[in-house]
Amino acid sequence: MKVALGVSGGIAAYKAAEIVRLLQDREIRVQVIMTQAAQEFVRPLTFAALSGEKVITSMFGAGNAEPNIDSAVEHIAVAQSIDALVVAPATSDILAKFAQGIASDFLTTLYLATTAPVIVAPAMNVNMWNHPATQANLEILRQRGVRIVEPDSGYLACGMMGPGR
Repeated sequence: MKVALGVSGGIAAYKAAEIVRLLQDREIRVQVIMTQAAQEFVRPLTFAALSGEKVITSMFGAGNAEPNIDSAVEHIAVAQSIDALVVAPATSDILAKFAQGIASDFLTTLYLATTAPVIVAPAMNVNMWNHPATQANLEILRQRGVRIVEPDSGYLACGMMGPGR
């Protein structure tokens, strides 16, 4: 079994490392896809070391690598090879892009290209979580069959209390 783990940019990105380990404990291969914002919180090398797999950080390859046919359709290859797409943390930004069908990076393009089950674990500030736009986007995703792991309530990194962690 293979899972693509999408890591979007929020303080909870560091918790995705534990998800890699938990999936591996169940003998599941994990390919990590990081948004640009996620890389501000956790380095790709962390996930490469934990997963033993290439970490995808951009749409057409990284660094000085020359884009080629493999990098141009890699999102399709990954979409066809996975048994599930799990996004944790799922920021309000990534939820909005998924709900509106915006394909602006590897993760959002992969979401549109896969027919595998999709599970998102939202994590954000309580006000962002409670905002009508976020709730509307979540409802759209639910109607499309995306499974939502509701966030816990408690003390948030921003110092506020409420759902979002």
